[in-house]
Amino acid sequence: MNGRRKNVFLTNCSPKSAILRYNNENREIKGDEIMAKTVLIVEDDRNIADLLRLYLEKEGYEVAIAFDGLKGVEKFREVQPSLVLLDVMLPGMDGWGVCRTIRSESKTPIIMLTAKSETEDKVAGLKQGADDYITKPFEMKEVLARIEAVLRRSGIEPEKVSRRLSFDKLVIDMDAFELTVDGKKIPTPPKEMELLYHLASAPNRVYTRNQPLDEVWGFDYFGDTRTVDVHIKRLREKLEGVSDKWELKTVWSVGYKFEVKS
Repeated sequence: MNGRRKNVFLTNCSPKSAILRYNNENREIKGDEIMAKTVLIVEDDRNIADLLRLYLEKEGYEVAIAFDGLKGVEKFREVQPSLVLLDVMLPGMDGWGVCRTIRSESKTPIIMLTAKSETEDKVAGLKQGADDYITKPFEMKEVLARIEAVLRRSGIEPEKVSRRLSFDKLVIDMDAFELTVDGKKIPTPPKEMELLYHLASAPNRVYTRNQPLDEVWGFDYFGDTRTVDVHIKRLREKLEGVSDKWELKTVWSVGYKFEVKS
């Protein structure tokens, strides 16, 4: 059995797929130019920052990152983001100081990220000028939902991204949670749907067996890579032989990929 380390960051949201759609999603118009909405992440934990970046970019946002408070203020002035995700415990200048500085210069929405869950801490953050407050550990679904809600309240309406992938004789529709194979709807458990969608979102990309565990099940999941193997096996039973233009393929000694053949 492969061991798994416990992490405090949760992320079980299936990332959106269509990189080619980015030009149409989460954009704002300035004059005649269409600009991507930018989220500034100020977070000293690089693993959390990188995961936030991964999922936000999949949603079509531009992302900037700073790993300490002083750099966060500099980056804010440089990129003028649409929203700031701001950790409280930061080197250089803590999150409260960053929040006060940003709020003295701008009305840009700020969402505080912190491991502290006491009501007094949340109230203190809101009094400093934060628009919302998320307690670690958190799920990416919650972060994305809160970003959308704060942007709506700020008058910056995020557009919905269609989560539907189509291949020869295969439709993966995460909005309806339906899998259509050769014209027939196939009953498919949620995690199988999320895993297939995750792999098919990046055709021909090779995933290690640990990556889907982290990115689909979440870092707090205590299972092992055999969980992925079992789900892949069940998906193959549904998909094998349907089309010669794509394949759910094993990359030996590495992991899996959704291969699209030219």
